[in-house]
Amino acid sequence: MALLLANGSMSSQTNNEGEIRKGIINADLVECMVALPGQLFTNTQIPACIWFLNRNKKRKGEVLFIDARQIGYMKDRVLRDFTADDIAKIANTLHAWQKSDGYEDQAAFCKSATLEEIKNNDFVLTPGRYVGNAEQEDDGVPFAEKMQNLTALLKEQFAKSAELEAEIKKNLGGLGYE
Repeated sequence: MALLLANGSMSSQTNNEGEIRKGIINADLVECMVALPGQLFTNTQIPACIWFLNRNKKRKGEVLFIDARQIGYMKDRVLRDFTADDIAKIANTLHAWQKSDGYEDQAAFCKSATLEEIKNNDFVLTPGRYVGNAEQEDDGVPFAEKMQNLTALLKEQFAKSAELEAEIKKNLGGLGYE
């Protein structure tokens, strides 16, 4: 069974939601959690999630977390959509995990977590908490050097901004606007 719910359902503690989530997790009913991006639905811009519940899941004591918040494309200025490839990526990940057939955790996208890990995270089911961040490529430049370069660049831009502001004020003054 799949349920489409607001993202708050994965972490909210109001109205005993935390206790309900704890009971569902302890009963090992949650098979997969998928976090969806905002603006996916016409009548609301809030992000949603899909809960996959299964009493007969093959991977007992585990939950697959998929963070799909970064996939899809803007169909227009207010509505996001998934391509067929986006949908296939999510579905294929779930099916590979269910079958233990070539599934591997992917940083920033999917992770198979144990019930113990979920308990250690206070029964919060937000995929971002489990999948982590994408690996950043190290460019070999030390942080202190980067900050020094960025600070110097910022000072240059502040100076240029002051020059431009003075020029604008001078031009406005020439037009009689002080």
